Amino acid sequence: MRIFIDSANLEEIRTAASYGIVDGVTTNPSLIAKEGHDHHDQIRAICGILDGDISAEVVATEVDAMVAEGRELAKIHDSVVVKIPLIRDGIKAVSRLTAEGIRTNVTLCFSAMQALLAAKAGAYLISPFIGRLDDISHDGIALIQEIVEIYDNYGYPTQVLAASARGPLHVKQAALAGAHVSTLPYKVFDQLFNHPLTDIGLEKFLADYRKTLVAV
Repeated sequence: MRIFIDSANLEEIRTAASYGIVDGVTTNPSLIAKEGHDHHDQIRAICGILDGDISAEVVATEVDAMVAEGRELAKIHDSVVVKIPLIRDGIKAVSRLTAEGIRTNVTLCFSAMQALLAAKAGAYLISPFIGRLDDISHDGIALIQEIVEIYDNYGYPTQVLAASARGPLHVKQAALAGAHVSTLPYKVFDQLFNHPLTDIGLEKFLADYRKTLVAV
């Protein structure tokens, strides 16, 4: 499973990238607004940090405007994947952008049927929001499983990107469900490293090592 960082903060992205295990970044207008920089400039800066897919979202909601904006975003860098909302005009835009060779990430997916439409339109990525579904007592991981099964049934190349992960358990469940990608806030990414037995074991090894130095 590929791991993306869901952030527009350059320091978070640099830190995550330094581990050599992060495969991409997802952004949205809200994340970029928090950083206080021009939308395109921030996307360009992110592309300079990490060699991987960088999702940049359109803000238009009408098909012609989405296509035009998607083209402009795609010009920023070869790594850019254009994020399109899963609305009627969005699916039209995905079809047109795909025909032009522009990769898309269809976002705000909450049902298997929406995911099927995105795959038929040629989406490169589909982003089901598992955490937001869990927030309203729906099963986000079950949705991942359904989408993966449907795509496997018909050989759709669209990759399933588990979005809106609330913690490490969501990441594990998404991986077990067959998600191709999981995008994580930096805090959740950092939590993946943690286990109390690792800390206890390391301290024991170091304590024993210090004893050998005393003995010498």
